[in-house]
Amino acid sequence: MSIGSKSSQEAAVRAVLGTVDDPILLYPITELGIVRGVAIDASAVVVAVAHPLEDRGQWGELATRIKEAVLTNQGVEVVEVDARLMNDEERIALARILKGDPPVNPLAVVDVNSGPPPPRPRINPFLDSRTRIIAIASGKGGVGKSSVTTNLSIALAERGNRVAVIDADVWGFSLPRMLGVDRPPDLIDDVIVPPVTHGVSSVSMGFFTAEDQAVIWRGPMLHKALEQFITDVHWGEPDYLVVDLPPGTGDISLSIAEFLPRAEVVIVTTPQPAAQKVAQRAGSMADKVNLTVVGVIENMSWFRGDDGVAYDIFGAGGGQELADQLEVPLLGQVPLSRALRAGGDEGVPIVVSDPAGEASGIFRSIAERIDVELRPTRRSHPDLRIG
Repeated sequence: MSIGSKSSQEAAVRAVLGTVDDPILLYPITELGIVRGVAIDASAVVVAVAHPLEDRGQWGELATRIKEAVLTNQGVEVVEVDARLMNDEERIALARILKGDPPVNPLAVVDVNSGPPPPRPRINPFLDSRTRIIAIASGKGGVGKSSVTTNLSIALAERGNRVAVIDADVWGFSLPRMLGVDRPPDLIDDVIVPPVTHGVSSVSMGFFTAEDQAVIWRGPMLHKALEQFITDVHWGEPDYLVVDLPPGTGDISLSIAEFLPRAEVVIVTTPQPAAQKVAQRAGSMADKVNLTVVGVIENMSWFRGDDGVAYDIFGAGGGQELADQLEVPLLGQVPLSRALRAGGDEGVPIVVSDPAGEASGIFRSIAERIDVELRPTRRSHPDLRIG
C-alpha cells in the first residue's frame, strides 16, 4: 500500500471514529482526545485509546463501538483496540474540554505580578439547550414522588432518550438506593461524572453523605448545592433532565425557578381529597415562580388483590380533580404495589424487575405522553452543543 493510500485510509478511519460516542461521557471520542493513534497494516486496523476512568465495563463497550464503526470502512477486515488509562496530564486536558475552557497556550507569557487567574465562571448548561427539564413536585411527602421519578426516568430512557436525574430532595434523598447506584460519581480533575444505572445518569446528595446522616442546611447552602449539581457535573447533552424536588414549596423550588426557568412541572398526588388539596399548593407555587405545570400523576390509585379486583384504598378522584383545577391532563394513575415498593428498596425499579406488569405499563404510557403529546413544538437553540 502506498503512503498516499495509507494516509487516505487513516483519514477514513478517523472520520468514522468521529461518529463514536464514549459510553460514559456521551461525546465523540475524537473530540475528547480519547483516540491516541491509528495504525494500519493491509486490512488490519489498530486503534489506540486512552480513557480517563478506571474500567468498570465501559472499555469493552467502547471497544465494541469502535470495531463496529471501523469495520464499515471498505477493505477493513480486522480491528483491534488497544486501551489504557489516561495519565494525569491527559485527564487535566480532557477536563478543560468538558468544562469548555479555552486550550492552554504553552507559549503565552505569564504576568507573575497579576496574581492567580480569576475563578472560572459557573456555566449553566441547561439555560439554552435542547434538553427538556421535567420537575417532579408534590405538596407533601409520602406520596411516592421519588418512586415515580425513578420509574418514569427509566421509562423515558427505554424510549431511546438520554436521561439525567438530579435528586434535589436534599433532606430526603433516596434516588441512589432506588436506582440501585452502588458507587459514587467519578472525577476527571474537578469535573464530576455521574454514574449511570438502567440507562439513567444521576447525582444526589446521597453520593456525598452517609445515608443515615442528617443534612441540616439553610437556604443559601441548599442553593449552592443545587447550583453545583447543575454546573459542576458533566451531563453531556441529555434529552431529558428529570428533577426530583423536595415536598412542599420551599427554597429548592425557588432555586429551580432561577437555575432551570424552562422546567415543566409534573405534580404527584394520591387519590384522597386531603392530599389533592395540599398538592394544589405545589401548582400555585409553580405559577408564582413562572414555571409551567404540564400534568398530574396520581400514585397509589388502587391496590389489585389476588382476586383481580382493584380496591380504592385511598379513595378515588383526587388526581383528576387536581388536574381539572390546574387545567392540565391527568397523565396516568399508578397502582399501589408490593413489587413497586420492593423495587425501590432493592434498587431494581419495577419497570426493570417486572416489565410486563400493570404498573410498568402505566409508567411507559406516561413516558410516551410526555415524550410525544407534551413535546414542545419549538425548541431553544437547536444547533447549540453543550460543553
